Amino acid sequence: MGIRLSASERVFGIVVIIILSLLGLSTLFPLVHILAVSFSDKAAASGGLVTVYPVHFTLVSYKAVMADSAFFHAFGVSVERVLLGGAIQFVLTIVSAYALSRPKSEFRSRDVYMWVLVFTMIFSGGLIPTYLTIKSLHMLDTMWSLVLPTAVAVFNIIVLMNFFKSLPKELDEAAVIDGSGPWHKLWAIYFPLSLPSIATVTLFSVVGHWNAFFDGLIYMNDPNHYPLQTYLNQIIVQAAQPTTNMTPDEIERLSKLSDRTMNAAKILVSMVPILVIYPFLQRYFITGITLGSVKE
Repeated sequence: MGIRLSASERVFGIVVIIILSLLGLSTLFPLVHILAVSFSDKAAASGGLVTVYPVHFTLVSYKAVMADSAFFHAFGVSVERVLLGGAIQFVLTIVSAYALSRPKSEFRSRDVYMWVLVFTMIFSGGLIPTYLTIKSLHMLDTMWSLVLPTAVAVFNIIVLMNFFKSLPKELDEAAVIDGSGPWHKLWAIYFPLSLPSIATVTLFSVVGHWNAFFDGLIYMNDPNHYPLQTYLNQIIVQAAQPTTNMTPDEIERLSKLSDRTMNAAKILVSMVPILVIYPFLQRYFITGITLGSVKE
């Protein structure tokens, strides 16, 4: 038998649904606006005439991004960076978080390592020392200069460490009784139970590597080694430079471009891989995976 609601309760429920629906739609407005700007011409975008639909529909910005093979090469560099850098950061984050989540009786130097990590999180070595370090290690113009400096993500380690600490201690004690060692406990018990948190830090890592552009600009001397975001950034810079020594077709193409349309196209192109990956990680964000793992 269903619960009977009064007229005022039904009206209140409808109002709440409408308000929440409007709030949900409002979150889509920036994306729709960027999409409209990317398909609009230079004059409409620069004049602020674009809202949620394109004005003077054009594909000039996308043609400028995808006109030559350099775009697809940069796309491949970014994919390689995400796969290599994400894998390295994935392993180091899990291993470090597990070690730091252990009690001091098992890891006596835990606090020392924790303070070292926190110190590096608060105080950075600076851009110039970092560059000189990369140069001294002969990693300039290599993929390692993009993935190794960010291999140890302190914030992700702290997030995962706290999740490991929240798991029931009875699981750990039962594993010890069954003869499990540290590695077996990590990969057979802690890893499966921590998928929501691991998915979260993995998404942070993927997004961080995919969106980074400045390190590619300072560590890569050869434009053929630019990741996608650095390549797209350089397109905008070139579009703002004087049009000397250019063919008439290039001058005409650049005259139709603006920073706003190019930035909008860059944002949308950059979002595609993340939008593809996110649905596969979304289900792991649901909490409560450890509920019922230990009976009261």
